[in-house]
Amino acid sequence: MPAPRPLRVSLSVDMEPDCPPFLWTWRGVTEGAPRLVDLFAREAVPVTWFTTGETARLHPAAVEAIVEAGHELACHGVTHQRFDWMSRDSARWEIAESARRLRAFGEVTSFRAPNLRFPGHYLDLLVEEGFRLDSSQARYKKDVPGEPNAPSLVRIPASITSSALRIPRLIREFLLGRLPDPVVLFVHPWEFVDFRQANLRYDCRFRTGQPALDALAAVIAYFKSRGASFVTMRDLGEQMRGEAA
Repeated sequence: MPAPRPLRVSLSVDMEPDCPPFLWTWRGVTEGAPRLVDLFAREAVPVTWFTTGETARLHPAAVEAIVEAGHELACHGVTHQRFDWMSRDSARWEIAESARRLRAFGEVTSFRAPNLRFPGHYLDLLVEEGFRLDSSQARYKKDVPGEPNAPSLVRIPASITSSALRIPRLIREFLLGRLPDPVVLFVHPWEFVDFRQANLRYDCRFRTGQPALDALAAVIAYFKSRGASFVTMRDLGEQMRGEAA
């Protein structure tokens, strides 16, 4: 019998303002993102950065740093507004405009909606703009109503919420160990800024800053110890496209 395929893990970062809609500052992009770039370089893991168009407009150097580090640049809309609250015309503008802004920095073929909420009947808008992969679903959330209308698009859901990566190690590894292949993890740059004393919702502030960075490093080490293969969302999508052919 052939040897079993290694577990595939795709790490991703949702590059956006600080804990929207509670804050609209950018400390995550200016302070947290460089810490993540350094961590991923030390660990030699490729990462997909789902980035808003506003991030690209206001902080182009941060986007350039991602591309220069060899990571995948991906799309997270323009304004970090929820697509399930938008009209079709507004959704079309968000997708087209974010693609235009981000493709000034490099190839962009993967998409993730803010809040992991994206109506299935808007998927054809992604195909119109040349996207090949959508990661706007989550295994731990119910799908947004709307019949999917883009069979050519590979859809890969997130496996677990980002705040779960900051919980105590024993509980965290118990949960991570039960996730099926492929494992899709995501974090936000603002989680790596110390907001522990801020007047924010608890999941936006607990164990943020250095504890979050240490936890993410431990998560990477955990999957490496299991022999996992780290891949970008783009590469994972192409693998899954080939498997389905």
